[in-house]
Amino acid sequence: MLPVNIGGHSAYQDTFVSEFLKFYPDPFSLSKSTWDYIVPFWYLDLSMTDSIMQECYSIFGPEPRLPSCMLRSYLLALKLKVTSITVWCRMLRETPLYAILSGFSFGDTPGVGTFYDFFSRIWQDDEYNLSPKDRFPKVKPPKGKKKGDKTPCDSSSTASRLLPLLERWQLKPANPFFLIFRLYHQQFLSFSCSKGLIDTEHLALAGDGTPVRTAAQQRKKRICDCKENGCSSCNCKRHYSQPDCNWGWDSHRECYFFGYHLYMYVASDSHSDLPVFPLLERASRHDMLSFLHSFFTMKAYLPEFRIEKLLLDSAHDAYAVYEYCRQENITPFIDLNPGHTGHFTYKDDFTIDEDGVPICKMGLRMHKDGYEAAKHRAKYRCPKANRKQGCFCEHPCSPAKYGRTVHIFTADNPRLFNIPPRDSTAWKREYDGRTSVERSNKREKEDYKLEDGRHRSTKMWYCRLYGIMMLQHLDAWEMPSVETFQKSLLGLAA
Repeated sequence: MLPVNIGGHSAYQDTFVSEFLKFYPDPFSLSKSTWDYIVPFWYLDLSMTDSIMQECYSIFGPEPRLPSCMLRSYLLALKLKVTSITVWCRMLRETPLYAILSGFSFGDTPGVGTFYDFFSRIWQDDEYNLSPKDRFPKVKPPKGKKKGDKTPCDSSSTASRLLPLLERWQLKPANPFFLIFRLYHQQFLSFSCSKGLIDTEHLALAGDGTPVRTAAQQRKKRICDCKENGCSSCNCKRHYSQPDCNWGWDSHRECYFFGYHLYMYVASDSHSDLPVFPLLERASRHDMLSFLHSFFTMKAYLPEFRIEKLLLDSAHDAYAVYEYCRQENITPFIDLNPGHTGHFTYKDDFTIDEDGVPICKMGLRMHKDGYEAAKHRAKYRCPKANRKQGCFCEHPCSPAKYGRTVHIFTADNPRLFNIPPRDSTAWKREYDGRTSVERSNKREKEDYKLEDGRHRSTKMWYCRLYGIMMLQHLDAWEMPSVETFQKSLLGLAA
């Protein structure tokens, strides 16, 4: 049978009042912390879940559990920081409050298999992972060279090669987690936008990646017979229990970890650091690769969002990103990468003439030797050098064959010449909003225990991640005080 919710959210509230007062005739005996999660779940309307998920059920068979009650119960488990579905099912059987707050009758609560069947319905694929479990082994990514360095990556060339391809490709929202995103979008993200917590017409977006540790070690087994034949170190395929995870370098803790690289976008101008869109990548991915994939995926899922500002850290410092922002009328706020060349200062033995031509230490104006359009800079060479004879200066200032060269950045360089300028108070004040994504990641990983999930499939990690994001939006909504709610609840009971 198809799930039918007669009465919608009002029916849930009426049932909760009658069942709640039957088991708790003196509601004031409950602690303040208990009322803190009763109030938001009382007002949380998830009745749209039943209509969205009707296509996931068959018209034949017994009457199913309401999807809205299953989703509400899972969110309540996340709110209470319960990491095991088995433990949560036992708590539903033992505690009347958890059962009736979920929408079930005490003594008639779903089992473990019912919950996992619900997760399989909102994951639109027969496979529980995005990659096949049988794949070739890979080595660990290299460490950062210095303390705090991320996985080495030539972000400039990566962005220049991939950005044009992703623009032409135009990703489509056809991932297995599309239904999970739809439940989150229509019942939480859109509701926060309608309340004015997120401005979709003038969106300031902060993006950053964070490691998500899913296991202490990589679980794999041989599927070949090379070891029996005397070869113990073959490169044949292995069977992995978590094929979408691999080893990555955590630059903050300076250690390797096994899991995902979560790239998160947050509305930086929202008062509660509200998440907008996530994507789980392999742990070995650099921030630039994750940014390019997740950004164009987000545009496919949220085409109505108009991005005006983009706040990123120095790992995204690449000319291609600045050019794309200029093309799309997006104001970039990106910190300069100290490892990249081409900053504000020139060499100590050179000065710049009034018309922008560099003067060497001999007092001679240097000769222009071309223009690099991709990097918005002009190249100047030693005036006493040519391509046939090389450098014939009496006092050469460089051991190079063709003498010293200097690059001068032009005024249309979007990387160095920002509006507002990088050294202005307005730029620094706006860039300070980038920490909103770090605070949001902290809430997910520490407050809601994202990494404590005991899962082996990408399906369950996406369910857990989106459930936590739903709670972040729920926490930001304005709710009546506990005292006001208690008075209204007793009025309904009378």
